[in-house]
Amino acid sequence: MNDRPHDHRQLGRELGLFGTDPLIGAGLPYWLPDGAVVRHTVEEYIREAERAAGYRHVYSPALGKRELYEISGHWEHYREDMYPPMKLGADEADEAGEAGEAGEAGEAGEVVLRPSLCPHHALIYRSRSHSYRELPLRLAELGSMHRAEPSGALGGLTRVRAIHLNDAHVFCTLGQAVQEAGDALELIARAYADLGIEAVRHRLSLPGEDGKYVADPELWRRSIALLREVLAKAGVAYEEAEGEAAFYGPKIDVQIADPAGRQSTLSTVQIDFHQPARFNLHYTGADGAKHRPVMVHRSIVGSVERVVAHLIEVHGGAFPAWLAPVQLVVLPVAGEQVEQASALVRQALARGLRAELAGPERGTLGARVRAARLVPYQAVIGAREAGAGLAAVRLRDGRRPGELPVSELLRRIAARVAARGTVLWE
Repeated sequence: MNDRPHDHRQLGRELGLFGTDPLIGAGLPYWLPDGAVVRHTVEEYIREAERAAGYRHVYSPALGKRELYEISGHWEHYREDMYPPMKLGADEADEAGEAGEAGEAGEAGEVVLRPSLCPHHALIYRSRSHSYRELPLRLAELGSMHRAEPSGALGGLTRVRAIHLNDAHVFCTLGQAVQEAGDALELIARAYADLGIEAVRHRLSLPGEDGKYVADPELWRRSIALLREVLAKAGVAYEEAEGEAAFYGPKIDVQIADPAGRQSTLSTVQIDFHQPARFNLHYTGADGAKHRPVMVHRSIVGSVERVVAHLIEVHGGAFPAWLAPVQLVVLPVAGEQVEQASALVRQALARGLRAELAGPERGTLGARVRAARLVPYQAVIGAREAGAGLAAVRLRDGRRPGELPVSELLRRIAARVAARGTVLWE
């Protein structure tokens, strides 16, 4: 085990957040209840932020025909990171026909676990005609994808083979692309502030000299120029790095660092001319003619796996109150106060808070307080508090705001949770 501070793999086991099993496979972690709470909370936060920013959410399958990735360019430029195709034979085709999928019976071919979501979103856009009045059209999905990572590169949640990506694609006019990419950078900054994440630098990732990139110099020139304009308007300092671009275009990478100082990419913003052309996407302009849209790719927090790993390490398992698996633990001093403590837990649950009872059967009060050291709020109820409808409040950071009426305590906690952010008490 790596002994660096706040290693998310070690904390993940200690706190019961996630695990692995050789029968499931390397790079394929499962989520335990407390870890699932953190993951779900992050997912809902992102969906809400996207809805408020005008995104519309879609679902698309994790499989696609090999031909789809030949069109997108993934098969030519990204094949070594993809899983081998799976053949669709007569048996599968017959089953499709029996299930009533008209026109699909008898179809054979190969399907592939997708390595990215953008080809599916291009097809969703292409499924109907669009007017310039509809643009920008922002399609978002928290979708699964699969990459054949080498076993030596796997590590906890940071490098996995089944990825759940907070992805979105904005289909817009050329004149809208810089604004949309800039708005995505603002969304990223806001999310980082709420989650307690610090961006250590921004990187403009450019193509290298090898042959893994699309050979279209004009495409690269236009995309790079637009992303430089985005960064300049955002007033963001950045570095340029050759050989870090996606195969189809340059990207802005938002870099984070773990407690040991090692950097990785969490969020990205890209401007893409390649795939709209490959999929023959268009919209009808004000002149009545067909025009090619620009495709802005963006991910606010990257993959759910990587962002949760980073949150575990940054916060050492002491998550901000709105993310914590348990937000309030109620500790009756003795058995005589269990009834009042249980009532407080029920009231907290009714307000949408994640609360639990830690009764005397779990040990001394001191032992229970120590066991709940990562819980943001502790409410101790002794004989005096029980008789007066009060709770003695302890905060995770060691502060003791004193005794509060139960209703006031719940109001304050609910307000901090609703506000999100990292402030524990006001």
